[in-house]
Order: sequence, then C-alpha cells, then structure tokens
Amino acid sequence: MLALKANITRALPSGARLECVDNSGAKEVEIIQVIGYRGVRRRMPKAGVGDLVVASVKKGTPEMRKQVVHAIVVRQRKEYRRPSGLRIKFEDNAAVVTNETGEPKGSDIKGPVAKEAAERWSKIASMASIIV
Repeated sequence: MLALKANITRALPSGARLECVDNSGAKEVEIIQVIGYRGVRRRMPKAGVGDLVVASVKKGTPEMRKQVVHAIVVRQRKEYRRPSGLRIKFEDNAAVVTNETGEPKGSDIKGPVAKEAAERWSKIASMASIIV
C-alpha cells in the first residue's frame, strides 16, 4: 500500500453503504472499520478514496451475503482536491471487494476508478477500464 499524494476528504463514516462495482457476487457493502485509521476517542472512523476498509456484504448472491470482507474505496461523491488544484467528485460511492493484501476477488471493475486508488493499489489499476 503506497501513500496518497492528494489530501482526500474522508467522507464515508463506518455504517456508510457503498455500491460494489466488481463481479465478486456482492452488490452492496456496508463499512464496518477503516484499516489504518487513527482518530480521536469516540470519533467515527471515516474512509475516502483509496482506503482499505472492512465491510459487511448487505446485498448480493446468497453465498456472499452476510460475509465480512475487505474492500477498497474507488469512488466517492464528496469532492476532494488534487495537488494540481483540480477538484474531483463522482456520481456514487463505490468499492471493490478484495482480500487483506488488496488483491481483488473479482476479475472486472465497472465504471471509472479514481487515480488515487489506482496509484495506491496496482492490481486495481490493471483491472480498471477507466482511470479518472
């Protein structure tokens, strides 16, 4: 896992539901915990683009439902600023189901992937059809 270059606004607290955009069998996941999050006491852990999270599968195939999985956030609605000064936001909040080391379970990603997530996770970058 590489460091992030942009200062990303972390807009997805634990409990947020994300669309799952790979073909692993999950359709919707809910964030339980953010891996590597260091916060203030009693503050909700928050995730942003490129973060590895622990999530629960809420909708999907019967084999995937109710499983606790790792996922990487690839899109978020809340806009964030890149070092070039460009501000970017997406239409939805989306994640890709992975294992603990960040290797995707599926073999295809639908829709665009943020450049920050692609730089940080090389396996996701190779699977993505569009990197924005």
